[in-house]
Amino acid sequence: MKIGLLQCDPGRGFDAMFANWLSAEWTIYDLQQRQTPQNLTDCDAYITTGSKASVYDDDPWIHQFAELTRQIQASQIPFIGVCFAHQMMGHALGGRVAKSPNGWGIGVHTFQMLQTESWMQPPASQVSLIMSCQDQILNLPPGAKVLAGNHHCPAGIIQIGNMLGIQGHPEFTPAYAESLLRLRRDSIGPELVDAALDTLAQPLDGALLAQWARAFLR
Repeated sequence: MKIGLLQCDPGRGFDAMFANWLSAEWTIYDLQQRQTPQNLTDCDAYITTGSKASVYDDDPWIHQFAELTRQIQASQIPFIGVCFAHQMMGHALGGRVAKSPNGWGIGVHTFQMLQTESWMQPPASQVSLIMSCQDQILNLPPGAKVLAGNHHCPAGIIQIGNMLGIQGHPEFTPAYAESLLRLRRDSIGPELVDAALDTLAQPLDGALLAQWARAFLR
């Protein structure tokens, strides 16, 4: 399978983490440098990374990504958006994204599965993923269904036809999350960071999400 990785924050190691998470033939497009596929059919599917940016920032590359998201939806080519790109699905397709009233989502969060789709094999009643975000989808776009959520992040995993959005980071390792949390300790707050660090020993479901992702993309 040839997957286009739409890179939204170069230099943070997302390309290596996604390659470790999901085995595929990868082509990387640096969206901040305005690199996009010449033809959407150049790849069998697309996965998009997180970013420190917000989808509502007034930046040319973000506006271009929003239009690309709409084009991919219309093309029916499979797409998975992680964190920032999950939020872009909400933003670009008619929903609302903003800072969550619940504050930072960091550390390991467990999401209850609300719907089970045929590609979710083996099925699960809940999944645990590392979170690293302030923004969330607060109002769903038309046609979206929520597959998983929790109290802190009700729209944890959503699907809109050929597009799957995951607010958590199935590609993150605990070591990467720890380094990111320690880097942001002052900006987030020591108490929140310490509580999040304590969750990183919990079991994660990144491998299960990789199985689901492969089935969804096919």
